[in-house]
Amino acid sequence: DIGVAKIWYKDESQRFHLKSFKALGGAYAVARQLQARVAEVTGVVPGIQDILDHKFDDILRQLVISCATDGNHGRSVAWGCQMFGCQCVIYIHRDVSIARAQAMEALGAKVIRITGNYDESVKQADSDAKQLGRIIVSDTSYEGYMEIPKDVALGYTVLLSESIEQMDSEIPTHVFIQGGVGGVASAVCAYFWELWGERRPRLIIVEPEKANCLQESARAGSPVTVEGDLDTLMAGLACGEVSILAWDILSIGANDFLTVNEETVPLTMQLLALGFDGDPPIEAGESAVGGLAALISAQNNPEYAQALGLDENSRIYILGTEGATDPELYQQLISTK
Repeated sequence: DIGVAKIWYKDESQRFHLKSFKALGGAYAVARQLQARVAEVTGVVPGIQDILDHKFDDILRQLVISCATDGNHGRSVAWGCQMFGCQCVIYIHRDVSIARAQAMEALGAKVIRITGNYDESVKQADSDAKQLGRIIVSDTSYEGYMEIPKDVALGYTVLLSESIEQMDSEIPTHVFIQGGVGGVASAVCAYFWELWGERRPRLIIVEPEKANCLQESARAGSPVTVEGDLDTLMAGLACGEVSILAWDILSIGANDFLTVNEETVPLTMQLLALGFDGDPPIEAGESAVGGLAALISAQNNPEYAQALGLDENSRIYILGTEGATDPELYQQLISTK
């Protein structure tokens, strides 16, 4: 018991067979791009079922979809490409685990590992796509690339619609949401803002200490790049540059920005894996637990709890973004003493 009235934990560990909410965004955006390319050739926008029925394979098999990823978005893109029958090239950075790379290769993607960090892999994917005529389906936006990430974010709203129903339309007082480039955080912010207006919950962005580009941007009042290795256990949040589209929303919609200590990550994963006080066990990967870890840390610090307006009446919404997307690493972390 951490002294709040209620915690809703939206568990995305079993989303399709990809074990991440990202499955909702990347594959959907791939479908949208393929519909557009078929329409350019035929003059008619095909239905998704027409693509799944392989009616346009002669067009689609010539197309190459590409992106950079920490793992989960690329897996969703690769899955979409496999379903719809086009080619896929995924760029990963030096710290992406072998298991996550193999998961994308198992879906038919060609995986290219670079020696730089995540932000450098985004730039490499974009540069190669322009040179080789590939279609970038990224979950981050940057100058000259703004439209496709909107489709990715639109895919995420499926889980938010589910959440509203599962909470019986009760409004949380607080949302603790992982940062990264800001894509899912901005989707949550915009969705709840549009739905509830002034009654919307307080939005608290949570980031790793060494990859806190949103927090630093908030301090500066404009997008800031965090340099360096971006070293964190929370691999899906190892981002040094904010998404421009996401920042446009979060700069006015986010209320607070927190970082979490790396030591809290395996401890929170273990808490969920064991089940707490009769709760069912939850499979939560490294990047899934940032929000809950931040809540627990804040409640153990009266000054932070007061600053965040947390008390015994608080109702908390937390998005558990992934399950064991690297099963071996997951087992190591939940077994750590």
